[in-house]
Amino acid sequence: MPTHAQTELEPTDTAGEPAPSPTGPLAGDPALVGVPTFLVGAIALGLTLVGYVPAEAVGAPIAIILVATGVGQLIAAVWAAALGQSAVAAIFGVFTGFWLSYAALVLGLTHGWFGVPAESTVATQELFLIAWLTTISLLTLATLRLPLAFTVLFGLITLSLALVLAATVTGSATMQTAAGVVVFSFVGVGAYLFFHVTSLATGGAGLRLGAPVVR
Repeated sequence: MPTHAQTELEPTDTAGEPAPSPTGPLAGDPALVGVPTFLVGAIALGLTLVGYVPAEAVGAPIAIILVATGVGQLIAAVWAAALGQSAVAAIFGVFTGFWLSYAALVLGLTHGWFGVPAESTVATQELFLIAWLTTISLLTLATLRLPLAFTVLFGLITLSLALVLAATVTGSATMQTAAGVVVFSFVGVGAYLFFHVTSLATGGAGLRLGAPVVR
């Protein structure tokens, strides 16, 4: 996920001079929490999609997604907001909503919490996927001024959601497996970004992220 230097204009004080970097509890990069917790949930979801666990074990990744990924994204979003990194906070906030609502969907449908009749289960899943596919597509377009690596990441996430939606509508196991492969593709991009932010945090040089699509 993006860092402050890549997504926000440098803050200025009232005289128009660059403001000093935050120190103390407001120092640091929220992506150091946000990226790895995003990746662990994505890996668990990808393994589920490619059939590592039986189809009926749809709740297998929920422990990771709910406790690690959902909470990790929320921490990163709040941390970024405290730093004044509005774009970063928005991105982590959106994915907080995605992962927590995914966990709620699976748990709710499995345990009958929402009063959804059995014949409407698939339609409910389609509703969820259409809503999030639309939102992540908009997020991708809204962040075209970020370095190219982020556009590729969000684009692959959008593609994976589209494939899961197609698999849900058609009942195609092949389409679902393809979605899992795409998930692992954006996990690879996310791992590259994790090495980037970790390198910066430990005093090294960042990795090349590519020029933005829109300047």
